[in-house]
Amino acid sequence: MSGILNSSIGRKFAMALSALFLMFFILQHFAINILSVFSPDTFNEVSHFMGTNPLVQFALQPVLIFGVIFHFAMGFILEIKNNKARKVSYAKNSPSGNSTWMSRNMIWSGGFILVFLIIHFIDFWIPEINTKYIVGDMSGMHNGEFRYYEELVHKFVPIWRVALYCIGFVFLALHLLHGFDSAFQSVGANNKYTKGIKGLGKAYSILIPLGFIFIALYHHFNH
Repeated sequence: MSGILNSSIGRKFAMALSALFLMFFILQHFAINILSVFSPDTFNEVSHFMGTNPLVQFALQPVLIFGVIFHFAMGFILEIKNNKARKVSYAKNSPSGNSTWMSRNMIWSGGFILVFLIIHFIDFWIPEINTKYIVGDMSGMHNGEFRYYEELVHKFVPIWRVALYCIGFVFLALHLLHGFDSAFQSVGANNKYTKGIKGLGKAYSILIPLGFIFIALYHHFNH
């Protein structure tokens, strides 16, 4: 593993794999959260299953956390190494003519998303861990009903949190618009399906963040 990460190609390949893994997780996360709009009862049931299933909690969840840390750490490492490798200054190189704004600012959009993720963990993941493993309540119940839907709605009452989440998902869209194509290129997906992959990437990068924004706004205005 260390040998692969010592080469530029290896680091980009590892970065791409972690990106594809996280994009799959984001899609799965959205699929569960959109249930809160259309069927609160189903959302409660699925949330309880995900929150109490041993495979999810003790196998998949640690892999996810590792994937998040690895992706952001590798992103910063690649940015530092790319900066050191540039022999021509930006003033002479005219980067705006050779690359998109999104590709030149992945480090900044990624940094904001990292801050957003930390806040998201503080809002949802840490209280959930505290309830289940510190308090010891694995029932998922409150006043005789599953608590997940009510807790989600409660989080989106303050307008400042809704605004923060909307901004966070805008940055996620910007990050994905370049990251989706870059990830597939890094794993060698340049073939007759490239045009279709680019179209899928744009749709994913725009529609999924918009979907999350819709969820936040829906619960804010319908609480």
